[in-house]
Amino acid sequence: MPEITFREAIRQALREEMERDDRVFLIGEDIGAYGGTYAVTRGFLDQFGERRVVDAPIAEAGIIGTAVGASIVGLRPVAEMMSVNFTLLALDQIVNHAAKIHSMFGGHFSAPMVIRINTGFGQLAATHSQTFDPWFAYVPGLKVVSPGTPYDAKGLLKTAIRDPDPVVYIEHGALYNVKGEVPEEEYEVPLGSAEVKREGHDITIVTYARMLQVSLRAAAQLEGEGISCEVVDLRSLRPIDTPTLLESFRKTNRAVVAEEAWRTLGIGAEIAARIQEEAFDYLDAPIARVAQPEVPLPYARELERAAIPDEGDVIRAVKELLGA
Repeated sequence: MPEITFREAIRQALREEMERDDRVFLIGEDIGAYGGTYAVTRGFLDQFGERRVVDAPIAEAGIIGTAVGASIVGLRPVAEMMSVNFTLLALDQIVNHAAKIHSMFGGHFSAPMVIRINTGFGQLAATHSQTFDPWFAYVPGLKVVSPGTPYDAKGLLKTAIRDPDPVVYIEHGALYNVKGEVPEEEYEVPLGSAEVKREGHDITIVTYARMLQVSLRAAAQLEGEGISCEVVDLRSLRPIDTPTLLESFRKTNRAVVAEEAWRTLGIGAEIAARIQEEAFDYLDAPIARVAQPEVPLPYARELERAAIPDEGDVIRAVKELLGA
């Protein structure tokens, strides 16, 4: 099975779906001639033309509004937001239009569209380094995914494009160059399906996106110290695959939830609530959360590094729960 980067996995998914279905088109800032801010759509304008690779002005509300309208009349737009921070300018279109159309019109209309959103850090300062994953996952009518491997990046995007509902597809910038095995044959990854990425028996680490890679490295280090960690990748933030989480937790009886967003009202809080509601009798210790400190992310490199959760944070949380 060939190894490709996370970036190439997204590129393959987009290209294959555009070749398969001529209703699929792309819209976003600098995605055409420039090839995308993160080089994902390089070469797409030459292959598919300007009617299907639409370079939009810097107007996020217009981009999402156009995508919503196109989806209602039968097209399948993939709208790219250059940064999650810029989605703040399009929240009305995402929350009050895309997410609600199906219900507000009694099921007569739907909005089969994908919103690709880059998130993450990299000395971009406080207003360009935010993590809003829980915001989107809060909204009924949206489906939200955030892959952590090239395999899932491709499979989830293909499924999202074919889905009848609006899907927010969150891609972490720190993962673009991560490599992994991706099959050449056709496949999809179901929305709403978590996966055990590493089996263990002492404790469950629930995570997603970049923190999946962080957690896997932490688990490998802990194994050398005699601690066996099971790592569960959420992959989908709405809907959440609760049965897979509970199956792992009932085996280990302890859990750490690792995310890059702020702690209060985050994904970790939701996971902790579901575990205590549905598996309280299996709890051997409080559920621990690893998250970003609740401050604007600093621009200074050393301060940014101190604020971003890393392997050390996961390892400390695991050891505290186990009393190791």
